[in-house]
Parts: sequence; structure tokens; C-alpha cells
Amino acid sequence: MVRVKRMVLDVLKPHQPNALEFSQAIAKAGADYYVHLIVLEVDKNTETIQIELEGAAIDFELIQNAIMDMGGSLHSIDEVEVQNEADEK
Repeated sequence: MVRVKRMVLDVLKPHQPNALEFSQAIAKAGADYYVHLIVLEVDKNTETIQIELEGAAIDFELIQNAIMDMGGSLHSIDEVEVQNEADEK
């Protein structure tokens, strides 16, 4: 089985929830998720953020739903690292 280990996402979000609350909600989507969030740009109503997410098996659908539930919009998947378990020994 191929598992997603790391992703870098470009996201547009409203000012609220703030960056801390937003990253905590993303981290709660998985038992071992590590989230690194950077605010890249701020305008009157929104913030452009970069989310680096690491975990043993990232569930992209859960992450995407968490982003949308907080009023965010996924612009792009900028980086991804996957691993095939069959390759592990």
C-alpha cells in the first residue's frame, strides 16, 4: 500500500480561525500529524498560507475536509512524498 508521508499545500483562508487554530484543527485530523504553517500573504479578507504536513499515513480527504470546514480553499498541492510499504523491509 502506498502511503502519503508528507505534503505541502497552498491554501487560501479567512482571517478567522487564526493560524494557530487552523493548524491545530489540521493536526487533529490524524493521530500523529505534524503541521508547520506559514502565513505568506495577508489581504483585507483572507490569508494565503503554506501548510507542511507530515504523518505516517496522511488522509488527504480528511485534510481537505478540515480546510473546507474552516472556510479555506485548497489552491494547490506543491509537494508530496509517498512510500510504498512493499518496499519496506
